[in-house]
Amino acid sequence: MLAIHQNQRGETMSSLGSIALVVGGALSAFAAVAHLACIAIGAPAYRVMGASDRMVRAAEQGKPRPALITLFIAMILFIWAGYALGGAGVIEPLPLTKLALTAICAVYLARAVASPLLKPVFPANTQTFWLVSSGICLVIGLFHLVGLVELWGAL
Repeated sequence: MLAIHQNQRGETMSSLGSIALVVGGALSAFAAVAHLACIAIGAPAYRVMGASDRMVRAAEQGKPRPALITLFIAMILFIWAGYALGGAGVIEPLPLTKLALTAICAVYLARAVASPLLKPVFPANTQTFWLVSSGICLVIGLFHLVGLVELWGAL
């Protein structure tokens, strides 16, 4: 059994929930860094990550669209990491932390299971992309879910 402790706000919380959110936040931050690495490395990294041939070709040609899309995704993932760390009490909580974490968790879990619905909308993405990204979203979403349930009895 994990110990009960107080966070920075003086609230009692389960360390399991805090640990789950810290891990979820770290995974979101790692995913953001992986996206930034794609921008820095270029087309070979997009290819390894399973991006569409169109995205890889655009990166090879130095077009800004792949980098802008990837930068936007990285920015969102860093914000989500911040919310998870705020919810865990590692940093000061961001506005509407509980609501935001619930939405973030829902998005991760929905993205994990929605691949069959999303594949036809983005047919150029590889099977590797769908399997790997869905698996990653599932893992991160489950960490967020454990954190939410343990800390707030949410959902």
